[in-house]
Amino acid sequence: MLAAGEGTRLRPLTLQRPKPMLPLGGRPMLEYLVDLLRDHGVHEIAINLHYKPEAIVDHFGDGSRFGVSITYSREAHLLGSAGAAKQLDWFFTEPFMVLYGDVLSDIDLTALADQHLRFGGLATLALYEVEDPTRCGVVKLDRRQRITRFVEKPAADAVPSNLANAGIYVLEPAILDHVARGEVADFGRDVFPAVLAHGQTLYGSHLPGYILDIGSPQRYRQAEADLRAGRFAPSLARAERLRAVKGAA
Repeated sequence: MLAAGEGTRLRPLTLQRPKPMLPLGGRPMLEYLVDLLRDHGVHEIAINLHYKPEAIVDHFGDGSRFGVSITYSREAHLLGSAGAAKQLDWFFTEPFMVLYGDVLSDIDLTALADQHLRFGGLATLALYEVEDPTRCGVVKLDRRQRITRFVEKPAADAVPSNLANAGIYVLEPAILDHVARGEVADFGRDVFPAVLAHGQTLYGSHLPGYILDIGSPQRYRQAEADLRAGRFAPSLARAERLRAVKGAA
């Protein structure tokens, strides 16, 4: 999981903690993602760190309290999403997931992983529909769900679709061959366009579920409202509902 950013647009809320550790319903946002991974069978988790790293390490420790094992990767300077993954290439010996620590979601990660295995490409990206494609990484799909174009924050007159990169990926380790060690690189800006330019295959998957990039105070307030209203269904809430149904049976 990517959790190294400073969250400058959310200051002063992030002056004392990294953005993924902002509270939501009494729990850090990052905790919801750890739960989501665990509930979909992912128990080996790596988290990159840079800004206020002690806030994350002190809360999660080795991960055992949350039913997972956590490895930390510290960055002396920010490496970007792909640069962070490259620093952890020794950790990835089989297909792996990347989640952005400031993207709140409850999508079916198991379904995404299954689709990736079935598609057989170098990467499968979770996608969602957006009203303003100019503020996102946007893709164009063909009829087989292959990504034919990937444009990071396109101009209004060059938008290929309204399907945006959700910041949730299933990747083959070989995709990191497109990243130079120690260099700053971003999956959306650098790696995915390079993969397509080399004639390799990326796939997109538009799965149902909640996805919200919490990059501003307005979106942080929206996340709080969505949690209260039940529009975001975190793993804990799903588990409680399942227990209630079983108890009533």
